[in-house]
Parts: sequence; C-alpha cells; structure tokens
Amino acid sequence: MKVAAVQMVSTPDVARNLEAAGALLAQAASEGAALALLPEWFCLMGRREEDKLAAAEAPGAGPIQRFLAAQAARHRLWLIGGTLPLRDPACAPGHVRNSCLVHAPDGTLAARYDKIHLFAFSTEAEQYDEGRVLEAGRAPVAVQAGPLRVGLSVCYDLRFPELYRTLMTPPCDLLSVPAAFTYTTGQAHWELLLRARAVENQCYVLAAAQGGRHENGRRTWGHSLIVDPWGNVVALHAEGEGIVLAEIDPAAMADVRRRLPALGHRRVGSVG
Repeated sequence: MKVAAVQMVSTPDVARNLEAAGALLAQAASEGAALALLPEWFCLMGRREEDKLAAAEAPGAGPIQRFLAAQAARHRLWLIGGTLPLRDPACAPGHVRNSCLVHAPDGTLAARYDKIHLFAFSTEAEQYDEGRVLEAGRAPVAVQAGPLRVGLSVCYDLRFPELYRTLMTPPCDLLSVPAAFTYTTGQAHWELLLRARAVENQCYVLAAAQGGRHENGRRTWGHSLIVDPWGNVVALHAEGEGIVLAEIDPAAMADVRRRLPALGHRRVGSVG
C-alpha cells in the first residue's frame, strides 16, 4: 500500500489552505497513494492562538470537515486530515480540541483523535502555550485503514513514547504524526524522535509537517518523512510545499519483528 505525507506552509486564510491542500492531495493520488496524511493545522496557521476559536467547527459540520470528506471520496483515499479545531461541549469556555479526523475512501468518518499532549515552549525569542485555547484529549485511537492498522498521534505527542506503546496493543503497522514543529525544536529533535518511535515499535512512521516561513511570522521545521521499521528514512521533503511517498511493505516489517522480537520481550508495563 502506498502512503503519502503532505507538507504545507499554511496561512491565516482557511480557503487558501484548503485549495493548497486539495492540489497536493490530487498530486499524491495521481502518484498512486492509497492513504494520505495532512499536517497539523493544515487548515489554519493563524496570527494569534485565539484564531483557532473563530475557525472552530462543530463535530460533523463545517467547510473544513466537508472538504476532508469530499477529498477522500474524490480520490478514493484513506485521508488522515492533519488537525482542525473542533468545538466540544466538554471543553472549558474559550477552549477547543485539536482534532485529527480520518475519512475512508467513500468519504465517511472512520475515526477521530483529539491531541492528548499540549505543547509549551519558551525562550527569549519564542513563547508557545497551546493550553491557552486548546483542551487536551483523553484517549489513544487507532484505526483500521484498509490493510493497515494505523495509530494516530499529533506533533508534541511524539515526545511521549508511552502513548505509542499503548497504540501497539495490538501492534500497529503505521504510526501517523501530523505536526507543526517549530524550527528550533524540529532541528534538534524531529527526525531523532520519529526514528526512535519506528525502531522501538518496529513499524512504519508517516510524518507530515508544516515546513517554511508563515505569514504570521512563525517558521516551522518541515522535513516531512517516512521511516521504515528498522529506522531508515525512506523518503523526505525538507522545506516548502510538497509530498513524500513510500510503499508500506508488511513482509519487511514482519521480517524485522521475526529477527528481533523486541515487542514480545517487553516486561515493564506489559499486559498479562
């Protein structure tokens, strides 16, 4: 099964972002992708954190969700829709979820994952605190996307390996990581963490990033990539809009797990 990671440099304009995402998804489908992943906040990189509140949609309604369903159906893709802001009655006032929706090739909603770990980072030059307007999700989610069991995660989740261990019961074939890593943290840790998650879970990792200088002044790291179960980077797009594609090879993954049966050797925190 061929999978694609879509890299974007999203803007404060939702309509422009949907148009750009649509063109990149069409390219991925034309090159044979059966599953595609958009980056975190593919639909909006606002000028203020509060812009997410204005763009937020109710679950099951709104132009961003209609776009994702239509794109999945148009291209007959499993589409992991990066993230978008969703209103949730359980949220505190002035807060929304950072939600990742998965649509099946007929356009129906197959899964929703709300980002569990919220990013905070501070230097003299940069300050981020997602908890100002976002409310954390509570539950890990995996979805059966055709022949692949896919574990869902978002950006800062990447730093918490226990989430991925939870997703590996039963084992996933693919871990998806839509992200908007800052240039600073991405340069230091992005590839390192993605390769570690692939190696320790002996599965493929598909990572779609924001990658470039945004109109709001923020610079994101990019480097969307695909990692195989041995930790090799098999495809990478460094900066700017673009896509990366690779075949998921179940036989190669099974061979890694047979030769080094580490998943079965786990003792601390193992089930049973």
